Amino acid sequence: MRQLLRLLSYGRRYWAHLAGSVVLMAVAGATQGMMALLIRPIFDRVLNPRAPNTRVPLFPHPVLHHQIYLDQFVPSQIGNVWTMVAFAILVVFLTKGICDYVGNYLISYAGYSAVTDLRNTVFEKVLKQGAEFFETHSTGRLMSSIMNDVDKVQVATSQILADLLRQLFSAIALAFVVMSNDWKLALVSLTVLPFVVIPTTRIGRRIRRTSRRTQEKQAELTQILQETISGHMVVKAFGAEGYESRRFRDAAHKLLKTNVRYVLQQALASPLIEMFAAITIVLLLTYARSQIKLGTLTAGDFTSFVIALLMLYEPVKRLVGIHNIFEQALGASQRVFEHLDHIEEIVDKPNAPKLTGFRGAVVYENVSFCYPGVPNGFQVRGLDLEVKAGEVVALVGPSGAGKTTLANLAPRFYDVTAGAVKIDGIDVRDASLASLRALIGIVAQDTFLFNDTVANNIAYGRPGTPREAIRSAAETALAHDFIMALPQGYETVVGDRGVKLSGGQRQRLAIARALLKNAPILILDEATSHLDTESEMLVQKALANLMEHRTVIVIAHRLSTIRRADKIVVLENGSVREVGTHEELIGQGGIYQRLHELQFEHAGTVVDL
Repeated sequence: MRQLLRLLSYGRRYWAHLAGSVVLMAVAGATQGMMALLIRPIFDRVLNPRAPNTRVPLFPHPVLHHQIYLDQFVPSQIGNVWTMVAFAILVVFLTKGICDYVGNYLISYAGYSAVTDLRNTVFEKVLKQGAEFFETHSTGRLMSSIMNDVDKVQVATSQILADLLRQLFSAIALAFVVMSNDWKLALVSLTVLPFVVIPTTRIGRRIRRTSRRTQEKQAELTQILQETISGHMVVKAFGAEGYESRRFRDAAHKLLKTNVRYVLQQALASPLIEMFAAITIVLLLTYARSQIKLGTLTAGDFTSFVIALLMLYEPVKRLVGIHNIFEQALGASQRVFEHLDHIEEIVDKPNAPKLTGFRGAVVYENVSFCYPGVPNGFQVRGLDLEVKAGEVVALVGPSGAGKTTLANLAPRFYDVTAGAVKIDGIDVRDASLASLRALIGIVAQDTFLFNDTVANNIAYGRPGTPREAIRSAAETALAHDFIMALPQGYETVVGDRGVKLSGGQRQRLAIARALLKNAPILILDEATSHLDTESEMLVQKALANLMEHRTVIVIAHRLSTIRRADKIVVLENGSVREVGTHEELIGQGGIYQRLHELQFEHAGTVVDL
């Protein structure tokens, strides 16, 4: 119930639509009862011209607690009676149609809007999570949760919620008609309901569990789909199309089994209701035969009662089905709420101050860190490092030494486990995230471009940037010439992850993006490691333009790129081993000299850029 109330709470913003829909659906439900009541005068008066001259009740008045009658019917008045009944039928059906249409629109609008708000909230929550969250949740499963799980909720809170109101009010109106005809007979007829409700409630709980399993299997299928499509070149290179097809078929078969299980469970309620309805009708017909012979019950009375009862069983059956769909939605919403309830690791402190600029230094002060998902894995212990404003500081060392880890601590992609990272003397954990990250530009080795135009990729995060500023950044990044050679120039769509561009072109767009951001602190994470010699030279020139008048932290495996750094910091196993300039370190016989010899002297070349 708590989960259901939480789900429905997203509709509070649309209370006016919901209230209007409830009123209209109540009127539409009342018309269902009116239809059953109109059966009586049709059978007793319109279709029976020789009926005695008596006052025949048309339908009960709900407020005055007495019957409204068609007075003194005689054969000559049958035409007038039919006119009244026919007019009433037209009015009832017209009212039902209008109320049903408008009410369905209002409740569907509220449902779709509320679920759209839910999906937006989940997306925003996931987007705010730290790096640890994305390490423990695969992309495919997150996509499945935000799309497929929320879709299940959307069905329940839009079309099905509208049907719920419609069937609920219809059931209430028809139950009223049944009770007003013969309340004793009605109570006897409705005694079968517990035999239907109790088993269907238990079935609903099973459906919820099955729904959770279904969503898990669907998430697995989405994950395989996402990985295979994203890595299609790797799949083809290793001839693994057959393997991926089998993996996809196996996951699809598992999803099929859970879907079939849901269908079997959901359909079980319908034959239960049909069976008990048939038993009730047979008993009623037996009772009616004797009462009609005795003259205590007219054919119109009984027909009206039976038709109202039959009409009542239909919304009851639909309500059971709706209950099962809501159970399915609740099962799907469980993972959605798990994401909403997940505590964000990287958050602003209350009233966190904004960093207004950078003038002093970036200081790593006795920093210790381990990755949350692998506490016994790689660790940084007691590390101290200072990067002064205007300096170019290079981080080098063997793979796994901790270079990228240190770079990720500055913009708070992770938080230190001990010590502090400070900018101008302010702990980055105390400053607002937005202002902190506004000070830092990043160019990584794996450039991520969106499936958008060149201009929008350069101006990412800064909508409304003038075209002149975009072009200026591209020219400084040495990207303007190749951009103009593209089919639509700056309006060319670069494809998924920039697949239509070469590696060097993608890097230069990333540099242009960093130039446009114009952050005073720059992190270059092996920005040229995947490039050929010609592309590397172009990117190096673009990087030189980018690095002017900025504080730069360079992470590099290629030592040729950092020979002129103001300070080179050699890392190993999460600790600082050596610090100095290239000239100071090259003759110390330490790690830097060994790395330098491995890269250049054994190859017979020494590169000086």
